[in-house]
Amino acid sequence: MSDRLFGIHGAALELRSQRMGMLTSNIANAATPGYKAKDIDFAAALDARVAGADVARSTDAATRYRVPVMATMDGNTVELANEQMAFAENAVAYSATLSFLEGRVNNIKRALKGD
Repeated sequence: MSDRLFGIHGAALELRSQRMGMLTSNIANAATPGYKAKDIDFAAALDARVAGADVARSTDAATRYRVPVMATMDGNTVELANEQMAFAENAVAYSATLSFLEGRVNNIKRALKGD
């Protein structure tokens, strides 16, 4: 029923949340030798989710390792500026999706109250 009410926005919010966690992990491990930065191909994950895959499966299928522009000697592939930019971009998209869903919920509440 939630898919009919919220369309792809509910799935998008879940995926954005998963991506936020992955980007946070990358930032937290910026100084960890050998750490491989990962990200979610959001479009691929959303396509998989819309096709019926659960969040974990769609996220796993769309997870990609980052290829660094400048490799480090210790094997860490986190480029902090890129991770921070991706985090900020994802946070804005998460907020926009959440605002849309809040508006949708408010409309449903008004309809149920008869306003």
